[in-house]
Amino acid sequence: MLYSQEDDNLSLTKFESMLKTNDILFFDSNEFENIIHHYLDHGKIALAKRAIKLGLEQHPSSINLRLFKVEILVVEQKYEEAHHILEFLHQLEPQNEEIYIQKANVLSRQDKHLEAIKILLRAIDMSTALEADSDLFALVGMEYLFLDEHEKALVYFKKCLEYDTSDYSALHNVMYCYDFLEMHDEAISYLNDFLDHHPYCELAWHELGKQYMSKNEFKKANAAFEFAIFSDDTFIGAYIEKGKVLEKLKKYEEAIENYKVTLALDDPTSFALLRIGKCYIKLGEDQLAIQFLKKTINEDPLLDKGWLAITKFYLNRKNYQKALYYINKALNIDIDNVKYWKLYAIINKRLNFFEEAERGFKRTLELGNYELNTWLERGDILTTLGEYEAAIFNLLQALEFYPDNAEINFRLAGLHFNLNEIDKGRFHLNNAMRSQPEFSFILNELFPNLESHAVVRRIISKSENTSN
Repeated sequence: MLYSQEDDNLSLTKFESMLKTNDILFFDSNEFENIIHHYLDHGKIALAKRAIKLGLEQHPSSINLRLFKVEILVVEQKYEEAHHILEFLHQLEPQNEEIYIQKANVLSRQDKHLEAIKILLRAIDMSTALEADSDLFALVGMEYLFLDEHEKALVYFKKCLEYDTSDYSALHNVMYCYDFLEMHDEAISYLNDFLDHHPYCELAWHELGKQYMSKNEFKKANAAFEFAIFSDDTFIGAYIEKGKVLEKLKKYEEAIENYKVTLALDDPTSFALLRIGKCYIKLGEDQLAIQFLKKTINEDPLLDKGWLAITKFYLNRKNYQKALYYINKALNIDIDNVKYWKLYAIINKRLNFFEEAERGFKRTLELGNYELNTWLERGDILTTLGEYEAAIFNLLQALEFYPDNAEINFRLAGLHFNLNEIDKGRFHLNNAMRSQPEFSFILNELFPNLESHAVVRRIISKSENTSN
């Protein structure tokens, strides 16, 4: 960025003063370029357009100012007008690489990625500047990503690194392609070769560790992250990843040490605080665990993993009142979080607050959690509350997602028999017994009064005799 809020930039001050007074002042083309850069960087498109208009009035032959106009036209999706300007500029300066880049950009925005690639390859053919080549290769790689042709994209991102080994963005993209293609062995081979020539590249070690992680080779991953830290002992990402590996190796105290280094290097992150809290849980250090879990939710109240962790901490220790306290606080922050509602329902059920538990499971379903146990839990609670019609409606909805499921059918059978709807009860019981008769215990648990029901006994007995 060419300007910051503290800069006393005379050109910018003079330009904004001119806009206020409507005076016409002269600026050279470079000044206009800097002013336009500033406005574009700050997202002030209207002021950038004003500067371009005035700039072209004073410097009508400026190629760069016309290229800025093209950028604005692309943002406004005026692709035809942008294309005409670029064709005109190409006639004036056929070797200008930026014109090729902008032509490719216009085509890309119109989803004409193959045509954009052809333009960029022509620019590469005529280019002589190595740095420019690296940028052009990256643009070709991105166009291939838009086409989901990751293997071709990989070729061009690798070319970027051949020209500029410090291009960390290209290295990230190379790894992204390898990951998408699930070519982890090839990625490891590439990184090892890269590190043979650049042994102190902390990002390459970091990426190598992540590749070993994907293959569950945790000791090799740990070694790679150690080399990343050796190359740059302030590399926070390496400490985080090393902490994750150490957790996998069940070395929780060492993991905590690595996470704590990140707290010392920079402002605390909710992720590191959460991981430390979970490590202390594994070590049985409950006081320290809860201390860091509380720090997590204070640091980032929007992080649902923090609220879920502290709620489950108390839930697992059967301290249901505190678990309910924290899940209620979480819901006050994010009322539409389906994970919060599921946990809210479970806690209320443990407390025998069945109406609230049913409300929680109902909201969970409304928010799109269609897991089988959510339907079953709600159905069982409605049954306990004696709301048989509502329980039947709930379970019939569940059947749409899990057709012929025995657990659902046994419940529906019991509900219909309780309502003296014999035909419907017989229908669902027969379906259940044909599917999974071993779940017949559900009838005894939820509907013990049906144990002596003649129709129920006859269907179950008939099914058992047939299976024998």
